[in-house]
Amino acid sequence: LSAAVPKGQEKALRWPLVISPASFKDHEAGMERTTAADRFKIEGRAIVPGVKTQDWVSTARVLVDGEDYVGFLRMDGSFAVNDVPSGSYVVEIVTPGYRFEPVRVDITSKGKMRARLVNYIKTSEVIRQPYPLQVRASGLHSYFMKRETWGWTDFLMNPMVMMMVLPLLIIVLLPKVVNTNDPEMRKEMEQSMNMLNPNPELPDVSELMTKLFSGSKGSSKAGGSSKGTRPAVKRR
Repeated sequence: LSAAVPKGQEKALRWPLVISPASFKDHEAGMERTTAADRFKIEGRAIVPGVKTQDWVSTARVLVDGEDYVGFLRMDGSFAVNDVPSGSYVVEIVTPGYRFEPVRVDITSKGKMRARLVNYIKTSEVIRQPYPLQVRASGLHSYFMKRETWGWTDFLMNPMVMMMVLPLLIIVLLPKVVNTNDPEMRKEMEQSMNMLNPNPELPDVSELMTKLFSGSKGSSKAGGSSKGTRPAVKRR
């Protein structure tokens, strides 16, 4: 290349090779400034009423949109999640002992922050929250269901027990409520019984059963008596 290039132009060709690394560095620095200007910080404090912060803060984490951005709490309960771009994010404080309600933080392109409660049922309802965030624990985590205890009401409300007790109560209380000695009441009861049996010529089932069993016993007794008696033999 040196043989093909004139001597006067060798210095001119060396200058771009020296200047070009500096220009790349300036370009990268400008990109870093623009990206840093578009990043923001979410700040707040977590509070557990009646409990010292040192007792639970070591196991707590701050999750922004799941685990896209993760932060940790300081010993006083404050936290800061850096390098968060503009947008809408759900901030949650996760700890194995206590339960915190999630908060949605909206960040504008100019860096203005707005916090509101997360409502998955009524998404249009907006309940503003102060910023920096002040997140209070709503209670303890319940990992186990409370075991049901046995009581007398469970025994009495059992369908089988009710099927046995209710007929007995009707049998005991009905004669006391209804006066069976009243002739008008008897007529009404007879009429209701006749309505249940539309064909009066047909015998009642209960009567058939009583006649059947009583007749079989009578016939068996008659047969046994006939077998037991022998005809008298005439003597010559």
